[in-house]
Amino acid sequence: MSKDVILDKYARLYEIPNQLALLGHQVECFCLSYQSHHEGTWDESDEHKQLIWHSKSYQGIKKAGVLSYPFLLLQQLKQFQPDIIIAASDIPHIVWGTWCARKLNKPFVADLYDNFEGFGQAKIPFFKSLLRYAVRQAQLVITTSQPLADLVCQDYRAQGQVLSLPSTVDLQTFGHRNKSDAQKQLGLLPNIQYIGTAGGLYKDKGVEVIYNAWEQIKNEMPNVHLVLAGPFQQDYPPPSGERVHYLGALPHHEVATLFQALDVGVISILDTPFGRYCFPQKAYEMLACHLPVVVASIGEMNYLFSNTPQALFEAGNAQDLAAKLQQQLNHPAHAQVAIRDWQMIIKGIEPVIASLKVQH
Repeated sequence: MSKDVILDKYARLYEIPNQLALLGHQVECFCLSYQSHHEGTWDESDEHKQLIWHSKSYQGIKKAGVLSYPFLLLQQLKQFQPDIIIAASDIPHIVWGTWCARKLNKPFVADLYDNFEGFGQAKIPFFKSLLRYAVRQAQLVITTSQPLADLVCQDYRAQGQVLSLPSTVDLQTFGHRNKSDAQKQLGLLPNIQYIGTAGGLYKDKGVEVIYNAWEQIKNEMPNVHLVLAGPFQQDYPPPSGERVHYLGALPHHEVATLFQALDVGVISILDTPFGRYCFPQKAYEMLACHLPVVVASIGEMNYLFSNTPQALFEAGNAQDLAAKLQQQLNHPAHAQVAIRDWQMIIKGIEPVIASLKVQH
């Protein structure tokens, strides 16, 4: 992923261990960086929690062979002697997690924050089978969406308990703010209607649908501007023109400012193995900022916006997206969705995780 779990303290990969530590558990996290930096140990322990992060760099261990990493991980876990092992991030980490749990005879929890079978790793021979095998060994599987939980139960034939736990957001960062102030901070002109999104501006993430819808919107609604933030493909850059504002890749707190500045937010998801089972975190980020949205009607979004049908457009259909954007700009409808913070979410699931020690 583009964000660093330890240094950026990003989303559920950081918050699950952090909140468990705040609830009184001694937590140590072992990370493998696929980049060439951020190797070492970070101790976040204080009077409120015991939380330590260890990071090894793929670049640093590849000379000895990446296959040596599970054995290094096992040795570190033997020293720590955990009661429960939780694995997340991607296919290798889920597989290594179940292998270490079996070696140490410890309960195993698999956290699937996306459909990992939609990742490029799944094309590596045997990776998909190894993932499904590892998930079947877990006493508890946590998924980011209900459709993914259904997939794990039906196709993976999970043996343990399966719970849907959508990612949430930092409600201290993402919240309601005066729109004019946010627009001024980003250098956007007043008295304009702004639509936009933030995140990876890639074709496989559905951005082409947004760009095609913009071609219709810009001709029919001259007072509307498009605002975009995030990395993009060099061979598929954002649209140009004086009514398009590309802000680059924003720090996470400035993404909140963007959503506070918009009139309508857009979330385009394609009907793919990834899209059908993901939970786009920016849905909660936009809603927390009290932003009207238009979202592809696929996967978890159908559940989340079931009471706001005017916010849903047919996935991949630029014409329908343009029509729904015009509707939301003219008659904005705010989805009424309760957003719990990370503390509440993890406090709710912690008894289930802790009970695995007793059951094992």
